[in-house]
Amino acid sequence: MSYVAELKNVSKTFDGIRALDDVTLKICEGEILALLGPNGSGKTTLLKILAFIEKPSNGELYFHNDKATEKNTEQMRMQSTMVFQKTTLFNATVYDNVAYGLKIRKLPKHEIDNRVTKAMRVVKLEGFERRHAKKLSGGEQQRVALARALSLNTNLLLLDEPTANLDPKNAAIVEEAITAASSESKTTIIIATHNMFQARNLPHRIALMANGKINEIGAPTEIFGKLSKTLASFAAIGNTFTGEATVTADGTTIIDIGNGVQVETATQGSGKVSVFVSPEDIVLSKNHLESSARNVLKGRIVEIIDADPLVKLRIDTGKPFMVQITKRSFNEMGLNLNTETYLTFKASNVQII
Repeated sequence: MSYVAELKNVSKTFDGIRALDDVTLKICEGEILALLGPNGSGKTTLLKILAFIEKPSNGELYFHNDKATEKNTEQMRMQSTMVFQKTTLFNATVYDNVAYGLKIRKLPKHEIDNRVTKAMRVVKLEGFERRHAKKLSGGEQQRVALARALSLNTNLLLLDEPTANLDPKNAAIVEEAITAASSESKTTIIIATHNMFQARNLPHRIALMANGKINEIGAPTEIFGKLSKTLASFAAIGNTFTGEATVTADGTTIIDIGNGVQVETATQGSGKVSVFVSPEDIVLSKNHLESSARNVLKGRIVEIIDADPLVKLRIDTGKPFMVQITKRSFNEMGLNLNTETYLTFKASNVQII
């Protein structure tokens, strides 16, 4: 097995707070590795160390079996590139943004053109080259940032919450681009995410993180095949339930999670199971919505958490569901404690974990 990078007993402390705690990790060549965990678990710090943005307080970092030192840091920094959750683009055309790193590396113009064209194709932005980058939508800007990273053809691509706050269309394109970069260019990719659905379907391996440590690592089927304490604790941020599952004649599964509440999933399962519904996948409304979604639950707001610019709501439907909406939507809908609401979500968004 060939390893692109390796961390040995790496720790990182900020102002006396340990963000990473004795992390040892081997990153296999050509794999997609997801760092799955809640905010504050150390995911972004680990990425920044691999991108040479942060230095470990303790421990060692290796690239292709060569130890990172003060003497070779600049050379090793060229082997990885990081795309941040909050996109930062230059006040220039899309082409100039994507080509920036290639020009810094002094590549010939024909090579720059070829790489930009290929990267734009992967993120499905062909024809956008002459548009002004900052006039694009947020999702399109994120795809430009990804194209800029892909064009560099580095050994290691580091993505921090690459689909956070993106609409479903742009999120799907970003995920397709990640898969294409892995399969076509054999790029090694590490994704920091708290999206359990994404972690289950996109990577080859998952490193489950909590409190600066990697508590478990394995294939998605291994991690989600058992409801470990770490996964259960993370999922308990909201919308994790246990219940009795029964397969329907249509091939879907109904899970009775208690108190008269049932949810339907597209995944087949039977017997006692645990399920998770991401707060981001639930549509909140004050009236019953007509849609193809198989799950519609009526409830009332029992808790409001201000997480500017978002608002997190706990809805009592007989079972407590967490829902996340923008503060603007919260105000426009005139929501408050005890407001009656409807929760709508697709069967495909109910995960058996």
